[in-house]
Amino acid sequence: MFLRNSHADYRAPLDPRDAETLGIDAAAEVERHLSFRDNHAETPLVALPGLAKKLGVGAVHIKDEGHRLGLGSFKALGGAYAVIRLVLEEAGTRLGRIIDISELHAPEVKAVAGSMTVACATDGNHGRSVAQGAALVGARAAIFVHSGVSDERVAAIARFGAEMIRVDGTYDDSVREAARVAEERGWTIVSDTSWPGYERIPGLVMQGYTALVREALRKLPELATHVFIQSGVGGIAAAVAGHLALEFGDARPVFTVVDPARAACLFETARAGRPVTIPHGAPTVMAMLECYEPSLIAWRILSRVADAFMAVDEEDAIAVMKHLANPVDGDPAIVAGESGGVGLAGLMRAIADPAVKAALGIDTRSRIFLVNTEGATDPGKYEDIVGFSPAAVAARNRKDAAP
Repeated sequence: MFLRNSHADYRAPLDPRDAETLGIDAAAEVERHLSFRDNHAETPLVALPGLAKKLGVGAVHIKDEGHRLGLGSFKALGGAYAVIRLVLEEAGTRLGRIIDISELHAPEVKAVAGSMTVACATDGNHGRSVAQGAALVGARAAIFVHSGVSDERVAAIARFGAEMIRVDGTYDDSVREAARVAEERGWTIVSDTSWPGYERIPGLVMQGYTALVREALRKLPELATHVFIQSGVGGIAAAVAGHLALEFGDARPVFTVVDPARAACLFETARAGRPVTIPHGAPTVMAMLECYEPSLIAWRILSRVADAFMAVDEEDAIAVMKHLANPVDGDPAIVAGESGGVGLAGLMRAIADPAVKAALGIDTRSRIFLVNTEGATDPGKYEDIVGFSPAAVAARNRKDAAP
C-alpha cells in the first residue's frame, strides 16, 4: 500500500496558522519551556551504520524517544506542554498580566491550576503526558481510555493521580465521550486530535513535538534526504513534516507517512483527497497508532508537505521490534514498543519494493531519519513479542560498552 501525494494543495505553503504553530520561534519557545522541567534531557540520536549497509543506503539515524521525560514516548513533549501553556494563559487572564513559565510554581499560579481540570482520550501515551502535566502544575486530570488499552498502560497513567474513565469501543469513541463529558462539566479538553471548531489546543500539542526535530537537526551530521514517520491521527508526522518544510523549504527531505494497514486513516484520507473515517476492523498490534479518523490540522499540513503515504502490516511492526532489539553489525540495541519502529518498517518495505524505492528516489547515497516514538510502554507485551525484557535488551548496550 503506497501512494504519492496527489492533493491539489501539495507543495503549497502551510496555512499561516500552522506556520506559526510549527515555526522556528515556536520551537525555540518549546525548548525554553523544557529547560524548566526538572527531568528534562535531550533524547539520543542513534546512528545505525550496520543497518544502513544492509539496506543499501548511506546512513540511518533514529531519534530514540523511549527516554523522554520519564514517560517513554514522544507524547511526553505534547500533552504536558499544552497543559502548562493553558495554565499559564488562564493565570494570565485571572491575574491581568502575562505569566512567564518561570512563574509556574508561584502560589498565585498554583491556585489557578488547582481550580482547573484537564481531560483527554488516549491509547496510553498521550494520556500519560496530560496526567503528568496536570500533576506538575497541581491541576486535576480525567483520562478516558477505550476497551483496547491494557491495564498496565492504565496503571501507568493513574500513578500521576488522574481519574481514569473506561469507555466501551475504540479510541475514536473515547475521544467523543471525553469531549461530551468535558463540555458537560466545564473541563478543558487537551486532545492530540482536532475536529471542526477545535484546533488550537491540538496545535499546542503538536508544537511540543517540534523539540525533538530541533534536537535531531543539531546532531545530524548532514540533513536527511528521506524521513519516514509513523502516523495515528497524524500529529507527530505533521509536526515533523511541517517544521522541516518551514526550515528548509524546497530543500526539505522526502517525507513519507506510515500507517498500520489495519488503521490506515491517513493513507485512505490521502487516497480520497479529503478527511475520511475508516471502518473499524481487527485491532492492530500497533496500539498507539490505532486511529480511524485523522486530525484535521494534521491533514491540512500533510496534504501540503508529505510526499507519500504508505501502510505496513502487523508482521512488519513485529519484525522491526525484534530487529532493533537484536541489531546487525555492531549497531546499538534499541527498545522500541509496538508502534515505535513503524517508520523503520515503512523504510524496509519501501526498499524491498523496487517501484516504491524508485518513486521515493532512495539509493546508496540516501540519508534516512526516523523516530522511535515509544519504548516499551507495556513491558509485559514487549517481552511477549520480542522474547526478552526491555531491561535485558538495554543491558546489551552496556555489555558491549564494557572494556
